[in-house]
Amino acid sequence: MTKFGRSDDLKGAEFLEVDLSGARFVESDLSGTVMRGIDIQDGDIDAPWLGTDDARLTINGVDVVPFIDAELNKRFPGRENRRAEDPDGLRAAWGQVEQAWATARERAEAMPAGTVDVSVDGEWSFAQTERHLVHATDTWLGRSILERDDPYHPLGLKYLGTDAPDATTPPYAEVLEARAGRVAMVRDLIAATTPAELDEPRKNPHNPDHPETVRHCLHVIIEEEWEHLRFATRDLDTIGSR
Repeated sequence: MTKFGRSDDLKGAEFLEVDLSGARFVESDLSGTVMRGIDIQDGDIDAPWLGTDDARLTINGVDVVPFIDAELNKRFPGRENRRAEDPDGLRAAWGQVEQAWATARERAEAMPAGTVDVSVDGEWSFAQTERHLVHATDTWLGRSILERDDPYHPLGLKYLGTDAPDATTPPYAEVLEARAGRVAMVRDLIAATTPAELDEPRKNPHNPDHPETVRHCLHVIIEEEWEHLRFATRDLDTIGSR
């Protein structure tokens, strides 16, 4: 199989009568891609950024983003409140996040031993996904909202992060302990926040020159929770069907 990587510049490339059946695009930028006369039957597209307010994806002249968003809200009750604006709404939204993850966790733990550490198609395992959410909370709550210099838990997995080849898989109980601590941090902050505090400026942790608000940082945390819950439950479905 031919492989293209970060160093291969295919921006603006034209593919004419090319057989790409079975091709796999991972962590790739296909924004603005134009496809005409394309056979995409049985295709499987996962695009988290379709959840943004200005997202569009047109298939046969129809913007399908609203349909996708509505369907995901049906599958994940509570997701529709992920951009709540006021403290009461955010408290309710976070409670729904906690309940949804508790349900998924119960499902994973009821499956055969070791399921939480199973990777599907090279994706993070259930436990690794929870570890990434520890890191995401540390980034947007610890570093951005609370402005801590070193907020990161040692078990957190950064974006595209992996463990060292010789690293020992941490016990799931330790992952749950770290996760519970970060979830409680978000819960406590939302419980005590005020409308004025939600409007306070903060630095974007990835681009300090770009200002955000506390509200935006909380929205990012909640979005991360729902998107990764979707990934995790998708993979549990796959594991369960094998």
